[in-house]
Amino acid sequence: MGRRWGDGHGTLIVHGERGDVSVPLEIASSYRARTKGLLGRDAIDGAMLLTPASGVHTFRMRMPIDVAYLDRGLRVVAVRTMGPGRLGLPRLRSRHVLEAGAGAMAEWGVGVGVRVTVGAG
Repeated sequence: MGRRWGDGHGTLIVHGERGDVSVPLEIASSYRARTKGLLGRDAIDGAMLLTPASGVHTFRMRMPIDVAYLDRGLRVVAVRTMGPGRLGLPRLRSRHVLEAGAGAMAEWGVGVGVRVTVGAG
């Protein structure tokens, strides 16, 4: 069930308790795009998907972020809020990582056990 996305844009659909929520999504699948991630930004409109990825850091970040670790079926295995200058521990079952501005994931209904899908931009 391996997914392959290219760098670019899409839509994140959160299948939560409040029904489906659609969020603008940036996809970072190349080494270069994953390495850059949200570094140097003051904000993000929506979320960023790092794939493949099992952990992140916030060194040289300007803002606190929410981080959701996704398994290979795109189910959330953990959600954390990280301030700048932190090293997140890799999650064993994580295959993808979602990043968003701090507080955004709670608004969208992203929590442990919630499934997300990625749609075309």
